[in-house]
Amino acid sequence: MHKAVKYSIGVRTALSVDGHNSPNNFILRITREEWFKQVFSIKKYFPGISRRWEPKGTILFVRKTENGDSFVGYGVLDEFVKREMLPDEKRKECEAMGWKGALIFKELYRFEPPLKIKDTVIGTSKAKGKCFHGFPLTQEQVDSVHQTAKEKVAINKVN
Repeated sequence: MHKAVKYSIGVRTALSVDGHNSPNNFILRITREEWFKQVFSIKKYFPGISRRWEPKGTILFVRKTENGDSFVGYGVLDEFVKREMLPDEKRKECEAMGWKGALIFKELYRFEPPLKIKDTVIGTSKAKGKCFHGFPLTQEQVDSVHQTAKEKVAINKVN
């Protein structure tokens, strides 16, 4: 069987065999050390980009390391809370920072050591550096990165 591809506002989404959309998967490039620590401690990330964030979507986290851009882990999305629905204090912070809301993760995993992007299927992409932020992924790409991680690094669940 072949998979159909749907284009919606410039973001590619794979369709499952039964015709239902699979979750949207993306890369988020975390630039600040405090945000990197925060995502793994409170299981939340505050994106400044708009995407179709959906429950069960996989978000792969990328950081610049001494070996170049690398995957540092991933999360399975539980929900996206729009900025307007956040408590007043957090909503005001989001407005000031230009964040769209809060990604809340059901599960988080860290890669030890980080997995170099160039060692994965994503390494053949033309995207580099900051262009990875918000980069859409098919389920096949996510599965391939996960398989490579299982072969090359430790994958640790974050409690």
